[in-house]
Amino acid sequence: MKETPENIKLILKTLPEKPGVYRFYDDKGTVIYVGKAKRLKRRVSSYFNKDHDSPKVRMLVTKIRDIETVVVDSEWEALLLENSMIKQFKPRYNIMLKDDKSYPWIAVTREEFPRVFPTRRPDPATMHLFGPYSSVKQMNILLDLIHEMFPLRNCKILRNNDRPCIQYQIKKCAAPCCGLINAADYQANIEKAMQILKGNRREVVRQLREEMMRYADELKFEQAGEIKRKIDVLENFIGKSVVVNPSLTDMDAFGMEEDLEDNCAYVSFLRVIDGAIVQAHTLEIDNRMETTREDALWTAILDIRERVGGLSPTLLVPFTPEIAPDDMDLQVPQRGDKRKLLELAARNAHFYMLEKKKRQDLVDPDRRNQRVLLALQEALGMKTLPRRIECFDNSNTQGEDPVAAMSCFIDGKPAKSEYRHFNIKTVVGADDFASMEEVIYRRYHRLLEEGKPLPDLVVIDGGKGQLRAAWNAIIALHIEDRLMMVGIAKRLEDIYKVGDDVPVYIDKRSEAQKLLQHVRDEVHRFGITHHRKRRGKTSIASILDDAPGIGKVLKTKLLKEFKSVSKITTVPESDLAAVIGPKKAADLKAYLSKL
Repeated sequence: MKETPENIKLILKTLPEKPGVYRFYDDKGTVIYVGKAKRLKRRVSSYFNKDHDSPKVRMLVTKIRDIETVVVDSEWEALLLENSMIKQFKPRYNIMLKDDKSYPWIAVTREEFPRVFPTRRPDPATMHLFGPYSSVKQMNILLDLIHEMFPLRNCKILRNNDRPCIQYQIKKCAAPCCGLINAADYQANIEKAMQILKGNRREVVRQLREEMMRYADELKFEQAGEIKRKIDVLENFIGKSVVVNPSLTDMDAFGMEEDLEDNCAYVSFLRVIDGAIVQAHTLEIDNRMETTREDALWTAILDIRERVGGLSPTLLVPFTPEIAPDDMDLQVPQRGDKRKLLELAARNAHFYMLEKKKRQDLVDPDRRNQRVLLALQEALGMKTLPRRIECFDNSNTQGEDPVAAMSCFIDGKPAKSEYRHFNIKTVVGADDFASMEEVIYRRYHRLLEEGKPLPDLVVIDGGKGQLRAAWNAIIALHIEDRLMMVGIAKRLEDIYKVGDDVPVYIDKRSEAQKLLQHVRDEVHRFGITHHRKRRGKTSIASILDDAPGIGKVLKTKLLKEFKSVSKITTVPESDLAAVIGPKKAADLKAYLSKL
């Protein structure tokens, strides 16, 4: 461990055993990390008095030149302050929120006669904001609903006009520019629109019903009919929006998916009001310092709270955090509709992650192959990345024509120029174990003689017996420590390592398992093609093969002319002579007559 600078040692001695937030500075005076602690002295000192497994933490420690701390009263206050400072300083070593696109919002302007419109440039100083919306379609449906129910202006500049525009004529605007609606009535419509955007749609229905009954009592049936139309529009929208139990109201759900490979997490937020999901958003959290999943969750919760202007009274979360304020109702449901809602949020996070990986794979296909190879390396416990994989398979027909085939994948992709066929030379009959041992020995004995590199992983299409036979050849060549060998059992497609009675656990749906299956399927396809050709050559052998003076060329001529051997045996000698000449025709007839 590198020697701690003297000024840092002095700071460490004076740190209090109280909760707080600490900031690390580099030699340029830039904040490079912000953290929170239950006990500042113990937490900050741990960076300097022990070895760290994480290379990122080790790198961070080498760059620290100064430390500043802020003492607070509780861990919760430390969490809030840490979150605020991360947003302020954006330290390079902290977990960071990543948005790969600008999400749309619905804005309601802060004017006497406000406008309602979509925006990707939210400004809380001049707008009431609702969102963000992950689906533009969902946002547009809401906007259409608002403008269908309430005649709100859409012109950017409100001028005093003598007569209204066409928007008034088609009942899309109440024409405040001409004084045809006062500010109080216009604001009442805006308040209802904002209630709908907040998700309080049933409350708006209740208010409209009261308004409709008041007009009816006053015998203003035209106005009552217009209110009834608005109620029908809103109730139709509510009916299509209910996706969970209507008894679930005013709660937020946070689902989480961790991606250990890319060292990040995804947190999906769902807001439910009156049984309907009225808001959904997913955040990606870049976890650069390998901090806890609780920190990632709180980072997302606090960011969502800031984005949407507050959280619901009840929060459904995937686990119980150690740090939480007393006035926040955090629940981890185990069953029922709340549990289903939490699982829906988790699925949203999972699918968001998959979609992002698909987009990345389209841009950089090699990235996906690298990811799959890393997953396979981890699953098999390999020391090196399986960049070159060779797979072997035997085939024969009732003991006849035994052959073997090898497929080869390099960096996760088929390398067809490296595929090989093998004719079995030393084994008599259908002995798959001996055939496999022969092929493996011949393949790697030749590579060793030619000085070519060995594969990282050898896959045997067969169970433990085939695997054991193949490994005997590896032992005979003394290369046990230079490659790994596994077998794929044909029945359940279990993966076995040499010497293990229990198969290696690999998720059957995982990319690593699918890669091994692809390697195996390729050797099947390649082997079957070769075996069919070899078997075809054997089956084509006929009585003409031993006929005197009839070689390959003449046999082809005869078969082309007479179509079959049986026809050749029955045609007159003169017909044969017309094809192969009189002397050879006479010899062939004499030969056929003896059969």
